[in-house]
Amino acid sequence: MDEIASATRVTKRTLYQHFESKDALLAAVLKENHELSIMAFKTFSDRMTGTASEMINSLFEGLIDWADTPRFAGSGFTRLAVELADLPGHPARTIARRHKAILEAQYAEFFEKAKVSNPQELAREVALLIEGTMLMMLVTRDRNSALAAAKAANKLVRLRS
Repeated sequence: MDEIASATRVTKRTLYQHFESKDALLAAVLKENHELSIMAFKTFSDRMTGTASEMINSLFEGLIDWADTPRFAGSGFTRLAVELADLPGHPARTIARRHKAILEAQYAEFFEKAKVSNPQELAREVALLIEGTMLMMLVTRDRNSALAAAKAANKLVRLRS
């Protein structure tokens, strides 16, 4: 909190008048990040059309593009949930969980539009592949992780056809 107060040029007392604790500040930052992230995803997803396979390819191509940005650090929501793993009731974990659920629901909507059987189940599977892909690209910096995950997701689509 000392560093944040210094960086924002306010006193620590002023900071605590706005946020009752470090946890409350962290939750507020994550909530704002969630809203920005969902808006950015909506901008990206509004352009997604076509078959389920075309949508999947777009999702994983988007991940590759994101991973190619200079400061790629994967999902902050995942990193934070891992960091707070021993605090299951932490408000930031609640926000991260909600964020992931909203993204999964978005995937299900894509697959429903593409007339895939059991779109919620496919959305869960694709969400898991995306999550694993983000982690692998963060660790290895190898875009082939996204290509392999897209291939696996497309196999799941063919199983439903």
